[in-house]
Amino acid sequence: MSTEDKEQIGNDTSGKYLIKNGGMVGNDKWLEAYKDPVASLYTLTQCICLSDVQADGDWKLIIADLGTGSFNMKLKVYKGTNLMSEHTIIDLPTGVVSFYMDTHEPRTPAIAVASGPYIYVYKNLRPYFKFTLPTLEVNPVEADLWNQVKEEKINIFVLREMLEGMRAEGTVLTVRSLRFLQLQDVGDCETFANMYKYTPLKRQTVITCLSTMKKSMAEEDAISCLVLGTESKSIYVLDPEAFTVLTTLDLPAVPVFLSVTGLFDVEYRIVVACRNGCIYTLKRGTTDPLKNCIELNSQPVGLERINKTIYVGTMDESLHCYTSKGKKLWTVKLPGSMTTMEVIDYKSKGFKAVIVALNNCQVHIYKEKYLVNVIKTDAIVTGLKFGQFGREEGTLIMTLKGGGLVIKILKRNATFEEKDLSGGPPSAQNTRLNVPKKTKLFVDQTMRERENAITMHRTFQRDLYLLRLNTLREYAKSLDNSMNPISSDPSEPLKLNAQVQGIGPTFKLTVNLQNTSLSQPSTSLLITFLYDEKLYNFKKSFIEVPMLVPGLNYAFETFLECLSDKGVSDNIKVFVLKDGKSVPIITGVISMPVSEGLVVV
Repeated sequence: MSTEDKEQIGNDTSGKYLIKNGGMVGNDKWLEAYKDPVASLYTLTQCICLSDVQADGDWKLIIADLGTGSFNMKLKVYKGTNLMSEHTIIDLPTGVVSFYMDTHEPRTPAIAVASGPYIYVYKNLRPYFKFTLPTLEVNPVEADLWNQVKEEKINIFVLREMLEGMRAEGTVLTVRSLRFLQLQDVGDCETFANMYKYTPLKRQTVITCLSTMKKSMAEEDAISCLVLGTESKSIYVLDPEAFTVLTTLDLPAVPVFLSVTGLFDVEYRIVVACRNGCIYTLKRGTTDPLKNCIELNSQPVGLERINKTIYVGTMDESLHCYTSKGKKLWTVKLPGSMTTMEVIDYKSKGFKAVIVALNNCQVHIYKEKYLVNVIKTDAIVTGLKFGQFGREEGTLIMTLKGGGLVIKILKRNATFEEKDLSGGPPSAQNTRLNVPKKTKLFVDQTMRERENAITMHRTFQRDLYLLRLNTLREYAKSLDNSMNPISSDPSEPLKLNAQVQGIGPTFKLTVNLQNTSLSQPSTSLLITFLYDEKLYNFKKSFIEVPMLVPGLNYAFETFLECLSDKGVSDNIKVFVLKDGKSVPIITGVISMPVSEGLVVV
């Protein structure tokens, strides 16, 4: 061990870091400062935090111990390696955070522990406040059933049958009703009902994840709000002073992981991983979380955010990276299943990375997509936390599956190269090509068509059917109004053609009629015109048609004069009528040219 490494351990003011198993061990970047395989600490990453709880510059390790899962749940505070404080927790803890709730001197942070429907706040290592989640609305049918039991209008058998029917229909029941349905013995059911039927019925949710958000300033010791996710598919933001709900955000599924950035009073972004395998991004004023949604191929195991990139570990042994807008950047296949993940933010060296614990007793550190370091452990790691512990900034806390505790310190001369330790293609292969804009646009368009092929095909088919439908409607409308130049009446098979000659103001209008039948002549026909009398004047607007012999073309001429010298024109309609019928046989529309006006020589 180098002299510098000895000084690094010896200068720690806590003086409690132990060298076990005969000496300091670890790889070339980490010093193993403490190792206790029988520490009896059973916890997860969400239940570990580092905080200067006494404002003396000596950061403490705070762990919410899960105990057996039903008993011995405790909040433990370590100074160095010595247990400094211990508090009993009634229910299973789901998260621990450190935050500043006021501006009083000295600047002492508080500890918030999420447990069941409560948040327990500790100040100066003493219980300070208990916040209870707002109660949810009870189903009125369920409430009415318990009221009838209280008034002895129904017995426990009817109650059980009705509650089982409601549960089968998907109704969310209270804890009391669910506990009642779990009982099998009739005597137990009757005793349970008699014990709780006079107690008001409440539906309470529980906290699933916990985080913090700066309220109005971004300083390290600025006042922070508590952000918590609940089993009722909601996100609550709590005021740190009055402990009231500042805002409530609804989600499509139950949140399990939170990553919060920004300021509540200015602009913030909450990235949430949910049990339905989706990641949602919530911002100030968000009404629809589905607008910015990332769908994962597997359930999330961990969620972290570095700058504007989102890192997600999934159960299919993969580590994914997305932009804040939801575009996937890369995916790394892991050599084992992930158990937990944490961010390394070593500010003195400007080093940021993601540390991932695997079920093969290894801990991998990834800087972007490159594996830069591997730490081997004696057991599977269940909890990770990187930060300042004691007076040492680069400390990594690891809790093991068997209850062990390992503390490692990052060497001051350690460097992490952006070179993948695992085998694979050369790094030059990952260098982005300078693709022209048109090519990139073409590739993006191709990818969009490939990803949305079904939607685009459905849209095309829908528009095509609409086009056909509108065409048929117009055709049927034209048949009803006889707007075709060819007659659709089989008894009067006629064909109409009209021509306009002249440059104005006088025009010659020629109407050609042809009987298209094989042997049937057409008689008693009339030709008339519909026009704007203020614009045109017809010399002859009514023409009697003689008998039309089949196959011959008959021309009927008339003259009209344009009455306007303003250079305007209009359409003229030609009607071919049958004597005694009001509906025309054929209608033709003539688009008149603009009159050139009277030329004076």
